[in-house]
Amino acid sequence: MQPDRQIADMDGASSLPRKNGELVFDAAWEARVFGMTISMHERSLFDWNEFRDELIEEIAIADREDSSSTYYERWLEAFEHLLVEKGLLTHEELEARLADFESGRRDDAF
Repeated sequence: MQPDRQIADMDGASSLPRKNGELVFDAAWEARVFGMTISMHERSLFDWNEFRDELIEEIAIADREDSSSTYYERWLEAFEHLLVEKGLLTHEELEARLADFESGRRDDAF
């Protein structure tokens, strides 16, 4: 199944936020992490169902914890977990990149 069809078919808690049928992003980083996820899947770095299952789990965790996190914050957590699980980045590499963004050493647009 093509990635665009797999994304469109996501339902329930994992369904993407939409308005009038169009995807909704409240911040630029949300669109970027969405795009990175799609791109890495299209490069066959992980199966879409693996990501979807990780996203559903992240949403369930947030619900159990009564978290006020957003959909795309859960998406980012799922993406990061999958990157580590697949050996694409280590937890330490993720932490280092986050520190670069937070300190301003890395521009969030690139």
